[in-house]
Amino acid sequence: MTDKMFMEVQDVIEILNISEGKAYEIIRMLNAELKEKGYIVVRGKVNTKYFFKKLIYNEE
Repeated sequence: MTDKMFMEVQDVIEILNISEGKAYEIIRMLNAELKEKGYIVVRGKVNTKYFFKKLIYNEE
């Protein structure tokens, strides 16, 4: 995991091996979730801890 507080689109592209458009879509989706919870978001970047939290698939 990275030490940065926020990840940029290039970080998401490299981790998920996806297109730039899809990476921005994921960032927008995660930021919308965070904003709904009352957090401040930075356009075009995503909180690193939240990204990895949502990335983990947890079967129940």
